[in-house]
Amino acid sequence: MLSQFFHINSAIGINLTIESNGESIVSACQVAKQKKQLDFEQRAAELTSFKDLAEKFNVKLPVAINLSGKGVLSKAIEKIETLTDGNFSQVLPNAKIEDFYVQNFVSGEKSYVSVIRKTDADKWLLQLREIGCRVVSMSLGPFAVNAILPQLNFYDSEVVFDGHVIQRDENKNWTSCRYDGLSKGAFPIKIESERIEERLVLAYAAAFQLVMDGKVDAVQVPDESISAAYRQVSSAKWARAYAAFAIVGLFVLLLINTLMFFWLSDDNARLGYRLSSSVQSTSDLRRLEEQVIKKELKLKNLGWNKGINSARVLDKLAASTPEDVTWKEVAISPVVLKRGAQQNAISFDDNKIRVSGLSSEIISVNEWMARIKAEKWARSVALESYDLNRELKTGEFTLIIRY
Repeated sequence: MLSQFFHINSAIGINLTIESNGESIVSACQVAKQKKQLDFEQRAAELTSFKDLAEKFNVKLPVAINLSGKGVLSKAIEKIETLTDGNFSQVLPNAKIEDFYVQNFVSGEKSYVSVIRKTDADKWLLQLREIGCRVVSMSLGPFAVNAILPQLNFYDSEVVFDGHVIQRDENKNWTSCRYDGLSKGAFPIKIESERIEERLVLAYAAAFQLVMDGKVDAVQVPDESISAAYRQVSSAKWARAYAAFAIVGLFVLLLINTLMFFWLSDDNARLGYRLSSSVQSTSDLRRLEEQVIKKELKLKNLGWNKGINSARVLDKLAASTPEDVTWKEVAISPVVLKRGAQQNAISFDDNKIRVSGLSSEIISVNEWMARIKAEKWARSVALESYDLNRELKTGEFTLIIRY
């Protein structure tokens, strides 16, 4: 059986009673499970043939049939869990189990074994197939009623309906069962609060077992061909449920995809705007940098000294000059001579002062250099040359000062 989630929710229960004179009476009810409640959709207490069934019921629904009356033999024996070739002789001596449909209903310490010849039952199953019915469950005798007895208004040890007389002990175990075809209940039978005809009790019980399969102990014939029909119906139901789940899942994924698209679309628009702004800012910054470089080059060519007060620097140089040091020449940002293709271009050595002068001793020059280095504005001081001038009989020097 498949998972209980894919149980059959709608079914037709049929009870076929074969009278002693050979006549057959068909009773049927169509039920549907709605949440936790089982409702009657259609019912007919006495039909003369299966053809009448096709006119009143939806024969495409799964069918559970119960056979009772003539041709169905039921026998009470000591409790047997499983019937085999070896113990079937307790029911029918010298008979072969493969010739019969066999049902074993265990209640208390007894087994109520019901049998019907396959040749007799198959003709009824064939007639049902001819009108389009799919029989997925078959039970024998009155024993299927055990599943619905808690719903019926029987309160003592005896249960009587539609010719069946059942005795039970205080533990609700069956102690005896017989069929005379004449016995009727002493009062109307009700399923909870709804009245039901006696001939419909077994039809309802068969349908109830089918839709509640897995939740009640079903009493039915364990036949492979019937079980295969059940699996086929359940597989089709599973396939429909799977397809429905797949469609719902696809719809949910599509919905999620749509929501994600709109959500990410807004984010993408915001990011696109930010990216565009960033690209524009980068482009503007690059243009500004290019303009600054060009302007700095122009200023450099013009000899701009970045706003440093050269006169003040010269004043401080003069103030720090020792007494025996004499200036001959001072050059601020001196001209740099270029060679090659640009030898005619004018260029200045920015932030540089060249001082040429005289000093009889180099010690005085070194002292002056130390004074200059102590100034905050001075970056470096270097003695470019110091030579003895024989004509002037004194030393001649050149200092390079960067600020």
